Amino acid sequence: MKKSLLLFIASILLIGLLSACGTGGEQKNGSGEQKKVLRMGTSADYAPFEYIDTTKGNEIIGFDVDLAKMIAKELGYDVQIVDMDFSGLIPALQSGKVDFVLAGMTPTKERKKNVDFSDVYYVARNMIVSKKGSGIKTVEDLKGKTVGVQTGSIQEGEANKIAKKVDMKIESRNRIPELIQEIQAGRFDAAIIEDTVAKGYLDSSNGKLEGHTIPTDKEKSGYAIAFPKGSKLRDEFNKVLQEKIKNGEVDKLIKKWFDQ
Repeated sequence: MKKSLLLFIASILLIGLLSACGTGGEQKNGSGEQKKVLRMGTSADYAPFEYIDTTKGNEIIGFDVDLAKMIAKELGYDVQIVDMDFSGLIPALQSGKVDFVLAGMTPTKERKKNVDFSDVYYVARNMIVSKKGSGIKTVEDLKGKTVGVQTGSIQEGEANKIAKKVDMKIESRNRIPELIQEIQAGRFDAAIIEDTVAKGYLDSSNGKLEGHTIPTDKEKSGYAIAFPKGSKLRDEFNKVLQEKIKNGEVDKLIKKWFDQ
């Protein structure tokens, strides 16, 4: 009898544990109510989209973070941010470590084979960043140069396309600050970085760096939210995203973070 009772209690505990392991899980708020939580994967080295301002604390902030929280709040979710290298974001989605990814990610054909994407929420351009006075202003000027890109980024793909026309050496690093450090140390002649992100590094370089925008096909440079294949969250997020775009709330976030 005791053994049967123990097995019954154990089964109840197991069911309770499994019920907290679905999409995002749940947590109690101050009033004791259950609150659904979604895990957002990002790479917090991409200011102003997602980054840590160490002068203000250790919290990850940025445009993508605000966008995620705005959409999630409308749907009744809280957001838990999980920081990792950019190249690990899609594997994290596929393995269930995160529920969605918001990290300045472009919905390329290759990525669409592995994950589902929302509608585009922002259109970006790429920039060549180099030391001031380097003479590097166009992709043609990259001939014979060593060019840095972030591993797994759309800029890495862009660099590979350029390399088919211009003879240059491509080096990849996991984080954007590493690319800047390599330029400053003279190991990279230049790096290809998203222009809004590059602007922050140019402004803080005391005139030691310069940047030049690369002409880009806007249809191929948009950012979208990534979800596991077949996730019901994609349609839910899309509905709210389109509402926020139409009512101007996304534009307000753009002005807040990009000063446009």
